[in-house]
Amino acid sequence: MSETAARVASVPVVAESTTARGRRARIGLRTLQVIIALFYVVASAVPKLMGISYAVETFDRMGWGSAGMYTIGALELAGGVALLVPLLQSVAAIALSGLMVGAFVVQLTVFDGENAATPLILIVPLALIAWARRSSNADLLRLVRRRA
Repeated sequence: MSETAARVASVPVVAESTTARGRRARIGLRTLQVIIALFYVVASAVPKLMGISYAVETFDRMGWGSAGMYTIGALELAGGVALLVPLLQSVAAIALSGLMVGAFVVQLTVFDGENAATPLILIVPLALIAWARRSSNADLLRLVRRRA
């Protein structure tokens, strides 16, 4: 086999492995999005929206009361659901990251750093999602401009 024929024959193998790797990466990213969305909806938003006692006590301790608790719960629910909507996924990850920055500040100032690492840990996969799905921002912007 000539050198040129050998190079041509090897191209599909490289393309197939790149495609398979890309497919696995997309599946992994989507799985991460689902897990993070489930966390925000089930573990974080639902207790606040249902007024579970520990959530009520936490927000009372912050001085935010039930209005703050329901507002944060609604934001987390909306962000968790939006992580699963292709057009909104990057914006949702950015918004939830902002919410986690606020949660980090509250953990440091109100709760003396107790559980302050949790919001920081959540920012890492949210930043990955926001970056990996950044092309959806342009699609969303086009849709908004078209409707305006």
